Amino acid sequence: MVTFVATPIGNLGDITLRALDVLRAADAVFCEDTRHSLKLLNHFGIKKPLVSCHKFNEQAAAEKLVALAKEGKEVAVVTDAGTPVISDPGNRLVLALREAGIPYTLAPGACAFVAALVLSGMPAEQFAFLGFLRGKSGEKRAFLQKYASFGGTLALYSAPQDVDADVRLLCEVLGDRPACAVREITKVHEEVRHFTLAQGLDGEKRGEYVLLVRGAPPAENPLNVLTAEEHVARYEAQGMPRKEALKAAARDRGVSKSDLYRETLPHEKRKGY
Repeated sequence: MVTFVATPIGNLGDITLRALDVLRAADAVFCEDTRHSLKLLNHFGIKKPLVSCHKFNEQAAAEKLVALAKEGKEVAVVTDAGTPVISDPGNRLVLALREAGIPYTLAPGACAFVAALVLSGMPAEQFAFLGFLRGKSGEKRAFLQKYASFGGTLALYSAPQDVDADVRLLCEVLGDRPACAVREITKVHEEVRHFTLAQGLDGEKRGEYVLLVRGAPPAENPLNVLTAEEHVARYEAQGMPRKEALKAAARDRGVSKSDLYRETLPHEKRKGY
């Protein structure tokens, strides 16, 4: 069996009992940085062969992983911190295993953006995880524009040298909104700082950040200028069933599905809904 294993993002005490069981039983451990993972394994007295798997060799590592799994070996896959695949290597490994018909599973655990969302106090009913902003400035701008009208909280990662530029770009594209920066999660100097995008985040930047940005107010959603029936019809035109279209439109407009249903009821009667 191949098991993707979430590892602590700071405090080593956050490792799960299942993660330790998987690592102890593994014949090999695929890891993003062998030096980093060696420290983790040594801390828990685990000695295993380590196989490097990072973004520059992930395809070759996937081939090794499939070969070992076909031999019946127990394999664990970890990254430097947090859950594999989430802004970390691992996705190509999953695809390779699927294509080969090899079973795999996940031993879940820490994930930085989930922890930051909890700590921030930002609305968590809906959120979008954007990972790191990549590419040139124009590419980043075009990417963010896709989320300008999204009503849920936006979560993204930012390296310390990129934080100021990322915050400025977020403000340019999204406008001034409440935001929160979370760093050193689960560590001694864990920090949660609230600010506005226009205000910016002052002070020296240290460590990787999770930035949380409040979603667009309902009035900013361009679909909300439509009548209720037009709004629902727009989602239906995208292939959504009527009930799902009602739910999506209600979410956009900040009303309950039952209220929106009543508002469109005359149309529903004509449709025989």
